Amino acid sequence: MSLTAGIVGLPNVGKSTLFNAITKAGALAANYPFATIDPNVGIVEVPDERLDKLTEIVIPKKTVPTAFEFTDIAGIVKGASQGEGLGNKFLSHIREVDAICQVVRAFDDDNITHVSGKIDPIDDIEVINMELIFADLESIERRLPRLEKMARQKDADAMAEAAALTKVKETLENNQPVRSLDMTAEEKALIKHLNFLTQKPILYVANVAEDELMDLDNNEHLKRIKEYAASENAEVVVISARVEEEMAVLDDEDKLEFLEALGLEESGLDKLIRNAYDLLGLATYFTAGVQEVRAWTFKKGMTAPECAGIIHTDFQKGFIRAEVMSYDDLVELGSEAAVKEAGKARLEGKDYIMQDGDVVHFRFNV
Repeated sequence: MSLTAGIVGLPNVGKSTLFNAITKAGALAANYPFATIDPNVGIVEVPDERLDKLTEIVIPKKTVPTAFEFTDIAGIVKGASQGEGLGNKFLSHIREVDAICQVVRAFDDDNITHVSGKIDPIDDIEVINMELIFADLESIERRLPRLEKMARQKDADAMAEAAALTKVKETLENNQPVRSLDMTAEEKALIKHLNFLTQKPILYVANVAEDELMDLDNNEHLKRIKEYAASENAEVVVISARVEEEMAVLDDEDKLEFLEALGLEESGLDKLIRNAYDLLGLATYFTAGVQEVRAWTFKKGMTAPECAGIIHTDFQKGFIRAEVMSYDDLVELGSEAAVKEAGKARLEGKDYIMQDGDVVHFRFNV
């Protein structure tokens, strides 16, 4: 899948440090604004214990996890929608991603410069969200007068789009994002081409200090971030970007020891990847055979033929059927043969909507 989650935030909140940990790509992390000018794109593997379990059952020659993209976008500052701090360029990069992971600084450190001179996570969040709102309003202001002119000539399509955009404009003028607006499927289709920034799903990433990971309840910055996110039904993932960067260079055994020393069961990075994956509306199906056990990413709601096409276009063109079993049944019964014997293997046709955790063999003929 070509969907990508963009990492955004004010300068010096830990975005590039986090990106280094995510991709081990070594993106420039410097203690000054605009250290990142062009977006960095990295492919990340999606942690999934189900893949390990399938490998134990099937014992394949190789195991291949699924992956998706993160994009590290340079820091946004107040006035970005008016071009401040290379803002127009950075906003265009956000327009190209499918979901937003907003990194928010939730730690105090006099040695790390804050662009506004104070640590206030809610102010940081609102600076970015308002710049995105201003950019969306600008898009409407360019489009709406032309539509209104066409609407006066009784152009039905223009009238419908103008009505939808007026509704969006009122929401934005009330400092609310487009994603908060209850719209019909028809209205969403009418405004889709404008690719509104505030319509993209958002996840807040609270970056805390290493010594606070075991005492998060006393982090007042984090409490405020969680309250803000809850007000707009958004999720919060807590990480220490510096810790994640340190762990990124460790092997699996040393990483486990590191986590145990911190009293953690899993890394914040793994939580972030899974949450971003879900935010993008992605799910996973598996193919399992002695040659290869593999996880495949698909968009929720895709049909069996569409998912077959992810493997190869010929699979979709010549799709006959999908032989499907659930991951839970396969683990419980221990083998594909046992699942079939229990009558829990299914033959699904072209209309079947794939489910997360399906283990499938596609039958096709080209």
